[in-house]
Amino acid sequence: MRCAGVLTGGAKLVTVPGDDSKIDPNALREAVRRKAGDVHSVQPSVVSISQVTERGSVYTLDEIRRLATIAKDAGLRVHMDGARFANALDHLAVTPAEMTWKSGIDVPSFGATKNGAMTAEAIVSFDPALASELAFRAKRAGQLASKMRFHAVQFDAYLTDGLWLRNARQANTMAARLGDGLKAIPGTELLSGPQANILFCRLPQQATEGLLAEGYTFYHDRWAPGIVRLVTSFSHTPEDIDQFLDAARRHTR
Repeated sequence: MRCAGVLTGGAKLVTVPGDDSKIDPNALREAVRRKAGDVHSVQPSVVSISQVTERGSVYTLDEIRRLATIAKDAGLRVHMDGARFANALDHLAVTPAEMTWKSGIDVPSFGATKNGAMTAEAIVSFDPALASELAFRAKRAGQLASKMRFHAVQFDAYLTDGLWLRNARQANTMAARLGDGLKAIPGTELLSGPQANILFCRLPQQATEGLLAEGYTFYHDRWAPGIVRLVTSFSHTPEDIDQFLDAARRHTR
């Protein structure tokens, strides 16, 4: 929160509740009206959603449109954090236009780092009037690299012949394979999805300890005891997934 306030000129981040890490429309409708026009309170300006969310869930087009409508009716802009933009597109089987400006998104961030690139992200503005301000904000945030072309050139390869979508499809497919395999392991409970390339599950303690001892790396016990987060990437193969599942079975017995 403190860092975000510095980068946004003192703006305050206000969270809005909802199931599966998605903003609830009714909660958003209440939030945008709360103390609106009250000089003693910070005023809302932007609604930001994450697609894919940190829980691995994916907003449907109808959900995006509904939230965007609520925001626009209140005079707010709508931002989409698209760190896993391609994974969401693959899951929904829609076009980038359908998931962004056609659904009411004003400014999406087009993430590539989590899908094969190296520190390469792009901010897209569908309102030309915002472009110059975004350039100053990038500089202020320390994100204006001295040799930006080395970041930007990655998008040439990333977007050529649909590589970005193939990468996302591979990651999503491997997550689905992982989820199916985990369901069959006694004592393991799948808590979410996967809808994209992230899944949360409950693993027996001996399985978690055994997997970590074998060199597997994943977040565990950060949310609750026994809860782990598993993320697949474009580089994972069916053999990689099956080896992980075999190891999990060995340590669950």
